[in-house]
Amino acid sequence: MANIYDTANQIERELRETPQYTGLEEAFATVKEDEEANSILEEFQGVQALVYQKQQTGQEITEEEAEQAQEISQKMTENEKTTELMEKERELNQVLNDINGIIMKPIQEIYQ
Repeated sequence: MANIYDTANQIERELRETPQYTGLEEAFATVKEDEEANSILEEFQGVQALVYQKQQTGQEITEEEAEQAQEISQKMTENEKTTELMEKERELNQVLNDINGIIMKPIQEIYQ
């Protein structure tokens, strides 16, 4: 019988070799090397963490925070390097969603 954890570790190793993963890794390195792009990313991550924390605790997001989130999102899409990073994240996320769908198939079949 196969050890499911060995299989999961094999998937992890193979994921690191996919073009989607290496593309994300390269895009992230490019952002980190660019002061402006890195600053935008850090600001975006800070706003994202604040919004997530408020959602988790049931707090309302203020109008000012919503505007701030909108502004930083706009900056992310206007910067070529952060836009490339977001695209690479989407590509890798698609692979992960596909893998998750495969893994969840037996459970879904139980409930059908």
